[in-house]
Amino acid sequence: MEYELLPLQRDFIESIAAIERLCFSDPWSAGSLLEEVDNPNAVFLVCRQKGGPVVGYAGFLYVLDEGYIANIAVHPAFRRSGVGDALMKGLLSEARLRGLSFLTLEVRRGNLPAVGLYKKYGFIPCGLRRGFYEKPREDALLMKFTFGDEYENSGD
Repeated sequence: MEYELLPLQRDFIESIAAIERLCFSDPWSAGSLLEEVDNPNAVFLVCRQKGGPVVGYAGFLYVLDEGYIANIAVHPAFRRSGVGDALMKGLLSEARLRGLSFLTLEVRRGNLPAVGLYKKYGFIPCGLRRGFYEKPREDALLMKFTFGDEYENSGD
């Protein structure tokens, strides 16, 4: 299946909010998503089938050379079809273009498919936030990708 990545636009907000509700127990609201459209320190990408519906999105916030992946969400019907890979490649490319030194993220410790995706792209576990998530209560695994240290990130 072919996908295209596009910058976040107002037209995509309702589709993304629907995906948020399908994926998360505490989803971002349409209003929160809308705030990121004009945020100069945010990069959000939308993934859709070529000429088709939105199937996922991801974004990061940054200050100076430090970035934080705020969210990655893939419609459940499109998981394991390359959407997560496309989004990760897009985020890493955008972060490199902005000269970031590193990206961090938090993920539910038990979300093994997501943890596996992040490790595949060179993110390394670097900490734990106990009881960070609610509905259900779960620890957050902190992960970090350092640009320029791709060998270190690969886990070899």
